[in-house]
Amino acid sequence: MNTLILGPMYKQDSFFDLTPWGQVGLVAISTTLFLLLLLVAWAILRSHGPVIRIGGALVLFWLFVWLSPQIYYMYYWTIIPDLPVQWVIWPPPGPDKPFNMLIFNYRPNLSAHGQGVLGWCTLAAPFAHELWNRVKRTNR
Repeated sequence: MNTLILGPMYKQDSFFDLTPWGQVGLVAISTTLFLLLLLVAWAILRSHGPVIRIGGALVLFWLFVWLSPQIYYMYYWTIIPDLPVQWVIWPPPGPDKPFNMLIFNYRPNLSAHGQGVLGWCTLAAPFAHELWNRVKRTNR
């Protein structure tokens, strides 16, 4: 069933190893982090010029790619009793990992592809207010 909805590429994704409630929790955490990052990008970068907006958004996305695995690991730690408490983030990744996520060329899994979508939305977030105003003016 999941293969029909998401395609055969995702059939081995660890998301499907979770219970339905575990999946709901993971989606809730992912949605919260997604919206939080977009809000931060919009709030911090919207008043700057385009170069700072784009550069700042890329930095925020890079930070997310580096630090979010710890948040997700702690979620898995709460639902899987045998996992040890540990740090899963170490040195920051180079620019190639976030870049490959942006072009959907990192890994063929839901996490990497979701982060690719997040990266593009983070790049767009600082420009959202201007785009919204243009849409409102066009609809008048």
